[in-house]
Amino acid sequence: MEVDPRAPGIKAADATIRSALESDLEKINDLYNEYVRDTHVTFDLEPVAMAQRREWFSDHGSSDGRYRLLVAVVGTELIGYVSSSRFRPKPGYDTSVETSIYLAPEATGIGIGTGLYQALFESLGGQDLHRAYAGIALPNPASIALHERFGFKRVAMFTEQGRKFGRYWDVAWYEKALNLEAV
Repeated sequence: MEVDPRAPGIKAADATIRSALESDLEKINDLYNEYVRDTHVTFDLEPVAMAQRREWFSDHGSSDGRYRLLVAVVGTELIGYVSSSRFRPKPGYDTSVETSIYLAPEATGIGIGTGLYQALFESLGGQDLHRAYAGIALPNPASIALHERFGFKRVAMFTEQGRKFGRYWDVAWYEKALNLEAV
């Protein structure tokens, strides 16, 4: 019996977390584009086209390396994803990644984000990585709580860094040490 993730009572234990497949891209893109249209948490102003999403996936489609993409699914429904991506394009930044996490509204506050982040950081163990960064458009108390739960510390606050919906938004930048034993 498949569990409908929109049904009341969904639990984190109902979710399977795995590496993303190319067949997940449409659902990933649909989820992300809901955030583009309805929230300030991403500063994309227009929905991302599938061609752009496929190009993005080409950096994340492997289950090894620094740039990972994991999804949470319940039955056949994708309810969230987490990624680690290039932080900046210059080679000196290669030991740093930027993390992002997006959840379907019905998957927030029940442990899905915790499961995704735990799986991501476990999968990055052993990689030549030193720091993870996350930019959080404010206000976003749930995202701040999730990042702090995983040891991220706020290291910067940029005021009015992005404009969306006719107003400016502050962005807090968070940092997490990774693989300290490899230093």
